[in-house]
Amino acid sequence: MLLEALLRPVHAMEMNAIVNINDLATIEQVAAFLEGTQTAAFLIRADRASRRRWVAKTLARFRYHALRRAERGVLLRFLAKVSGYTPAHVKRLVKQHREQGHLDNPPPRPSAGFRRRYTDADIRLLAALDERHGTPNGMAAKKLCERALHVFGDERYERLAGISVSHLYNLRQSRPYQTRRRQVEKTRPKASAIGERRKPQPD
Repeated sequence: MLLEALLRPVHAMEMNAIVNINDLATIEQVAAFLEGTQTAAFLIRADRASRRRWVAKTLARFRYHALRRAERGVLLRFLAKVSGYTPAHVKRLVKQHREQGHLDNPPPRPSAGFRRRYTDADIRLLAALDERHGTPNGMAAKKLCERALHVFGDERYERLAGISVSHLYNLRQSRPYQTRRRQVEKTRPKASAIGERRKPQPD
């Protein structure tokens, strides 16, 4: 009978887990569960929305905001242990529940992250331009990009033609640029007069 009680599904929680924590009706039973003397199964996995719904239902079922301080602490530990949320996150949910009376689902995360304005191809194009012109200053490089687009009709420079001078210097510090422009400065020979035969020039 005990095994059957542990394995029976709890449909009211709407979670993808098999638990019997809905049988806990008092703070004393919750405390016993936390101490390990109450037979109950843990929440294994649940989606984000289901966990938030369960937290809201549990707060309402135990009338959290009417409990004494010590009893609130027990319930907070219980919520964190079963839901998998950190204690700090549980406190934020409790605060939201107190202010709004419910827990709305958080807004979905944007599917597309930050989009770069200047691609690696743009950066390599800038590196090639600098290489041809001996790395001019930022303003001159910007003018060269504008000239390539508007005078010669090279559409590859469309984005670079609108770049700010300050950001142009940022692109020059990027890894694609440094990779493209990596050069080894050879040691230049220095002229030496040792062994040179020439007519003496007395003072």
